[in-house]
Amino acid sequence: MSTALITGASRGFGRAVADALADRGWRLVIDARRADVLEAARAALAERTEVVAVAGDVADERHRAALVEACDETLDALVNNASTLGPSPLPALAELPLPALADVFRVNAIAPLGLVQAVLPLLETGGRIVNVTSDAAVEAYPGWGGYGAAKAALEQLTRVLAEEHSELRVYAFDPGDMRTQMHQDAFPGEDVSDRPPPEERVPALLRLLDDDLPSGRYTAEALL
Repeated sequence: MSTALITGASRGFGRAVADALADRGWRLVIDARRADVLEAARAALAERTEVVAVAGDVADERHRAALVEACDETLDALVNNASTLGPSPLPALAELPLPALADVFRVNAIAPLGLVQAVLPLLETGGRIVNVTSDAAVEAYPGWGGYGAAKAALEQLTRVLAEEHSELRVYAFDPGDMRTQMHQDAFPGEDVSDRPPPEERVPALLRLLDDDLPSGRYTAEALL
């Protein structure tokens, strides 16, 4: 049985990925900050596969250690999906509080690297690391400077990890705009129902787990 560790898996894209892997019979280790929402996700997933849920903040080293322990010394794929948007509505860089920016970097760039460092001993040759990123990492959108800068940092970390660990497949994956709570928070009061549901983007990520694609940056649009 293959094992995947998926962060931010209680809702949105992370939950959609967990659902797809549960249908395939993968063993899952999932996390989220809200224990009640995570437990609801765990209960639903447990009807189809073995799943361990650990509530907490990926920016907390002790929480990351608990996630690694829950993997039980075996891991085939790490999906670093958990992210924080930062202040909502999105402020211009001139108005972005620096403590909030530091928090965005802790969650969106430093925590994923910390989790990679922690799970490397569990990943065998061919293991997959998927760091979920955003077009905001490569395009300049007003208001998205903090989030985009942190995702750009994550992408550079991904590129270097791929060079340093040729025995693994290390991916930066941009799913594109989706109908998620995070996207709603980015545009408070606006209707985001025209965005595709996250389930539509999951098949693209599954290609990164199934196919022997070289390490690199991929968009859902290119893989679907």
